[in-house]
Amino acid sequence: MNRRHYVLGAATLLTAVSVPALAQRGDDDGEFVILHARYGTDRNHVDVTDRLREMARRDRRVRLTNDLFGVDPDPGRDKYLRIYARDRDGRERRFDYPERAWIDGGQFVAWSGGRWGDQNYNGGWAGNPYRDGRDDGAYTILYANYGNPGREVDVTARLRELARRDERFRMGNDTFGVDPDPGRDKRLIIIARGPGGRERSFEYPEGSTVDGAQFVGWRRGNWGR
Repeated sequence: MNRRHYVLGAATLLTAVSVPALAQRGDDDGEFVILHARYGTDRNHVDVTDRLREMARRDRRVRLTNDLFGVDPDPGRDKYLRIYARDRDGRERRFDYPERAWIDGGQFVAWSGGRWGDQNYNGGWAGNPYRDGRDDGAYTILYANYGNPGREVDVTARLRELARRDERFRMGNDTFGVDPDPGRDKRLIIIARGPGGRERSFEYPEGSTVDGAQFVGWRRGNWGR
């Protein structure tokens, strides 16, 4: 099983448009090819595809801060990075990252190589998923463990309780009410089924933010074994 850490925002299925074929698969073999990226709010947002490509060449993981793109398209308001991408089946998906979230390029094809982006892409902003309260992510949770290899406990039921209360929460030492490996840093591992039935793992170290917007039925809690 391919284990990678994704601290992402919402992955929303969009209407497919004519775009280039998937980039050549090299040393980074993600599931999605990036077509376009925008940063801002519903009323003001700018194209940051080129800037994101520069950052991707330097780091596999990037923290979304206020000055990351060198522009503030809507001063005084919370902004989002919105990435439009295409999966292996040719469907478009949208990934939304709020400020201070971590972007993990591991799920994007040729992330570090920068061989992505479509100059002719004309997709729109299409609303704010956090304001609109959507619950239609791309991955269905199968189960969740907390701890370290060899010292893990199943926390699926507890995660379901947390999901029903909040779309996003910060994970701390007492989030799950158990310490399976005292004195060591632990992590939450979520195993989920994605597009095409493929399973993926999402890893969250202590102190990180878990964003459920990318998981199907997160708030409803109708997932997990």
